[in-house]
Amino acid sequence: MPIFPAKPMTRPELVGWIVLVLPPLFWAGNFVAGRAVRDDVPPMTLAFARHFVALVVLLPFGWAAMRRDIARYWACRWKLLQTSLAGMVAFNLLVYLGLHSATASTAQLLNSTIPVLIATLSAVLFKQRLGVAQMFGLVLSCGGVLTMILHGELARLLAFRFSPGDLLVFAGMVSFALFSILLRSLPADIDRLGLLGAQLMIAVVVLFPPVVWEHVRGARVNWTTGALAAMLYVGIAASLLANLLYIFGIARVGPIRAGMFIHLVPLYGAILSAVLLGESLQIYHAVGMGAVVAGLTCFNIAEPQTRRATSPVTS
Repeated sequence: MPIFPAKPMTRPELVGWIVLVLPPLFWAGNFVAGRAVRDDVPPMTLAFARHFVALVVLLPFGWAAMRRDIARYWACRWKLLQTSLAGMVAFNLLVYLGLHSATASTAQLLNSTIPVLIATLSAVLFKQRLGVAQMFGLVLSCGGVLTMILHGELARLLAFRFSPGDLLVFAGMVSFALFSILLRSLPADIDRLGLLGAQLMIAVVVLFPPVVWEHVRGARVNWTTGALAAMLYVGIAASLLANLLYIFGIARVGPIRAGMFIHLVPLYGAILSAVLLGESLQIYHAVGMGAVVAGLTCFNIAEPQTRRATSPVTS
């Protein structure tokens, strides 16, 4: 059994930690937005709008880098296609389709499986294993998430009933975990803004035919203020800003440690509900938040060791 010694945090890792606390804040409202406008915006249209809005906003800032690195994109085209399909196309289609029947609370519960999925897939694909401190941190953080979602009552877990929509949401979580792992197979020195632009462009092209199919079948957008606000939010905050920071963070701390920060989503959700909706924070919130923060800190003690230097993913 491998033992991973503690080591001082490097400056890039510290920057990665600081950056990675932000994406969960932007993602916290994604499930709520998708659930709230499920009757006004068809799921495929919402997934397309999310990436189209993000691409339009990004292009003025990333176009120069995209033009400069186009030859490099072609050189790693299959890896670029894999990350875009897994993390943007499949993830969002599956989640938005699932949210038509899955509740926001169940989706949050399933969202908490992403760090575990990342660790599991990393062990299978890259032969990475976790040390004792990291395993403890992962379990502690998962326990904190469950404490907040279940309101500190184990009976609520037994009362959960999973629907076909929940299975779609879980499949989306598997896609996002795969996306997180595959990101590290892309060259680290490629400009991250241009890289995200290329991924968004692929997603927009791939998602356009499903939108046309959805339109032909009679699905239409109900253009309300809420629907427009949801499209802008999932495009600018939950897609552009969150993904850019997440990609940046993975390049510095790796996919397993970056994935742990996803456990901050329900923590931010509880805080935002208290600030924006006037909901009161309870004891279970404090216990859960403390466990999540402690788990993240404990997990950072050591870096997962790669037993095989080369990646099994080919270009």
